Amino acid sequence: MQSSALLVLSATGVLPKVDYAIFADTGWEPQAVYSHLDRLEREIARPAGIPVLRVTSGNIREDALNPAHRFASMPLYVLNKDGRPGMTRRQCTGEYKIKPIKKRVREILGYPYPARIPENLFVEQWVEISTDEFHRAKDSDVRYMRNRHPLIVDMDWSRADCVSYLTSLGLADTPKSSCLGCPFHGNAQWRHIRDTSPSEWEDAVAFDAAIRQGNARANATGNKLMGQAFLHRSRVPLGEAPIDHVTVAEWAARQGEFGTAAHPSTDELEQGVADGCSPWACRGSDVDTVQDDFGLAA
Repeated sequence: MQSSALLVLSATGVLPKVDYAIFADTGWEPQAVYSHLDRLEREIARPAGIPVLRVTSGNIREDALNPAHRFASMPLYVLNKDGRPGMTRRQCTGEYKIKPIKKRVREILGYPYPARIPENLFVEQWVEISTDEFHRAKDSDVRYMRNRHPLIVDMDWSRADCVSYLTSLGLADTPKSSCLGCPFHGNAQWRHIRDTSPSEWEDAVAFDAAIRQGNARANATGNKLMGQAFLHRSRVPLGEAPIDHVTVAEWAARQGEFGTAAHPSTDELEQGVADGCSPWACRGSDVDTVQDDFGLAA
């Protein structure tokens, strides 16, 4: 929602016109995301003269199941043999979102890796954080990319403001951008996939079963298996997970009484990642629990 709103605001002249819009593709987004991106490019960006650059580091689903490929681990839920719960290290956002964006920015600046970028040369990068999640606004970790947050600084807009704006333009069906099998999905997101796209649900269930025994590359090299991995935080197979459970938190969200800046959600089981996966604002970066004994990360 926020990134789409930011692009439209720029394309229509409410905010200054950006030079480029970049979409980092993990290769495993819901089809609705790709269809929405095509529409934004066709109806919004191209008429305004804003090139949409699609960048990628590969297909995260295929890479995870390929024993010959180095895999940047997803934050999978782990159940150790002794019954202790854990979580694998999150490396996917850095590998499949931030890395390809940095690569393209270097090319735009004319200094592809490993060329040294002059100290005074940089891009201003607009990140789509809104006022209700201002605490997720972060600086870039490289000097040639300087993050700016126009929805906060220039517009003073919340996510609800973005939703209202896009709805007024006929873009109310803007989907969340995140991997189809993202472990940070909440029950509502899992139900949406199951109930609206059976083929994508089957894909996620099949992937969940395939990663049960750990990282394909780690297993191929003989790493000792210390437990089992799951996509759903209940740590049961996705097809059997309690995703139909609707908590008080979700009911409140449906009534518009949930998720304000003063009273943020603590029920991640239900809500999941409200705003999808953003390269410099992935909610997964707030999760510090790491399970180091499980042989998933290569």
